[in-house]
Amino acid sequence: MVEFSNEYPGGRVREERGGVSVVEYRDRVRWGPIMAGLAIALAIQLILSALGTAVGATTIATSGAPRTQAGDVGTVVGIWSIISLLISLFLGGYITSRASGPLNKGTALLNGAILWAASLIIGAFLIASGVSGAFGVVVSNAGAIITQAQQGGAGAPLPAQAPNVTAEQARQIADSIAKTSGWFALGSLFGLAAALIGSSVGIHRHRTMTPEAVAERRV
Repeated sequence: MVEFSNEYPGGRVREERGGVSVVEYRDRVRWGPIMAGLAIALAIQLILSALGTAVGATTIATSGAPRTQAGDVGTVVGIWSIISLLISLFLGGYITSRASGPLNKGTALLNGAILWAASLIIGAFLIASGVSGAFGVVVSNAGAIITQAQQGGAGAPLPAQAPNVTAEQARQIADSIAKTSGWFALGSLFGLAAALIGSSVGIHRHRTMTPEAVAERRV
């Protein structure tokens, strides 16, 4: 008896056994491949982010005018962070689809969206908890290093740490928070798009063959 299978929209999987078509409904969410894609995405994101931060900090440390270059370096590091996020989520979505076996496009996009949501939640949790470990030290200190270089010394206090904040400083802090939130929202949407594109590209299409076609190939 020869068996063939393929997946169709709605989570249906058709299996043909000896020419008889059997339709079953299965869960469209593939948690195993999603976890695999998530692990790949987080690992790539950590490596690329650490690399970008290291290059930026080295540029400031070896510069003859660190205060002048700190702003440009901070901008480049921010752009690189978004690029590394897109790369990691694209590859994570690709791995998720490739590890899932035969998928239709709808199921692949669904799993890619879940991968993106899981990475966003884990990233927010790591940031809120301080991101322990060596990478956490890099992340927590990168912004302070750049800001302090702009202010002219490693010992200069950050505006958020000042005990008495003037009205102008409060406006600057609010403006900084607004810009950061806007970039976070924009980066998250781009990340979703990258995960969906990666999931779509990684679809492993399964060809359904009839028993007659199998017999012809065996001849």
